Amino acid sequence: MTDIQLYTKLSGLPAHLKSEVADFIDFLKYKSKRDDNKSVKRFPGKAKGLIKMKDNFDEPIEGFKDYLQ
Repeated sequence: MTDIQLYTKLSGLPAHLKSEVADFIDFLKYKSKRDDNKSVKRFPGKAKGLIKMKDNFDEPIEGFKDYLQ
């Protein structure tokens, strides 16, 4: 629905219904802002087992031996 179509429908309403539409728009804005601010609850340990560290992690990398000397 375009803004013009929405305006056309709105302009045809009686004054008391326009007031209700305005209240509903304010509610939708508030609800949208509230939903954007919700933080996702995090749980520690969810990624356990997904990351593996090699046994030779601390050993020098072959390609960097020249830079380490």
